[in-house]
Amino acid sequence: MPPPFRRPPDWVVHARIVVPLLLIGLFGTRGAAHAQPDAPRALDHWAYLLVVVAVLSLLARRRVPWLTVAINTAAVATYLVAGYPYGPILLTVPVVAFGLAVRWPRRQAVLAVVGELLVVLAATVLRVTAHDDGGSWTDLAAAWLVWTPVVAAAFALGATAQVRRESWAGVRAEQARRAASEEQLRMAQELHDVVGHGLAVIAMQAGVALHVLDREPEKARESLEAIRTMSRESLDGLRTELAQLRAGADDAPERRPLPGLADLDLLVARIRAGGVDVRLDVDAGLATRELPTEVSAAAYRIVQESLTNVLRHADAEQASVTVRSGDGELVVSVTDRGQGGQPAGDGTGIRGMRERTAALGGTFEAGPTADGFRVEARLPLEPEPEPAEQVR
Repeated sequence: MPPPFRRPPDWVVHARIVVPLLLIGLFGTRGAAHAQPDAPRALDHWAYLLVVVAVLSLLARRRVPWLTVAINTAAVATYLVAGYPYGPILLTVPVVAFGLAVRWPRRQAVLAVVGELLVVLAATVLRVTAHDDGGSWTDLAAAWLVWTPVVAAAFALGATAQVRRESWAGVRAEQARRAASEEQLRMAQELHDVVGHGLAVIAMQAGVALHVLDREPEKARESLEAIRTMSRESLDGLRTELAQLRAGADDAPERRPLPGLADLDLLVARIRAGGVDVRLDVDAGLATRELPTEVSAAAYRIVQESLTNVLRHADAEQASVTVRSGDGELVVSVTDRGQGGQPAGDGTGIRGMRERTAALGGTFEAGPTADGFRVEARLPLEPEPEPAEQVR
């Protein structure tokens, strides 16, 4: 697995821009001077010093952008007013414009770039006026008609980069919020399923124990043992989810293995121990077939919640659990013969089962029948992948 991307140090980022500009400035200025023999003033060490200052001012563009603008503007304007040949020092102006557009708020960056352009324009006008430069006013105007769009283009590229960076930041923040919301929903469902089922079984076994306490002490003891076992399992599940909630992503404890179809026998045995005759019918082929973990876990939770509702609300003595596979889907059906019926509408448990099914791209139905209540979920054995979102 490739190592995670790390942003290079600041000095590397600066070197990528400053070093090439510095080399171009130092060596290109002499070539520019040879091409302009009529320049008002020949190159000297002061000219090279101004080139170095203009380029090195870019080092402060990330931390102190206003200082970069001030130093660069002063160096370029001084170079032009002094009458040195036009040269690579002017390349620093669009670089400054790009940096301001990337880092500063739009309005503030526009004002700073326009201000620098006006100062540089004034410097060129003063150069022509003071030194009687060989170029005409027409040539100066033509040069600015070309140079201004260059600076504007650099500014536009920087603004685009800023918008793109902000968009990426917004996408990452939204993805983080969505992941947190999905994790909270998962935890809520797990807590409801684990603790709710545990309490329902405990209440059922406690009722059995009270009913047979005097007549069948051994039966009461079995119920109390079941209560103790169920209490431990529920507490373990509660502690695990609370630890996940408290811990960060890096130090979160390892989750317990998710239950699946292989655990249905134990689940049904607990319900039977409470006096509900549950008939379990699972396709023989599913015992040897490796199902997707999320599908097997969802099927288990749906059966668990359905049987828990039978214990809580149905006042039923019989229930049936059927698990079939075919046509690329797993069909889970739970029916009971109860007089009280399960809660009308979308209770928390039914809503949770519907959400689990929908998350896998399946369909869910729940409602009363002629003699009880029926829950049916159809889960695709190969859940459809979510469409990838591309951000450009």
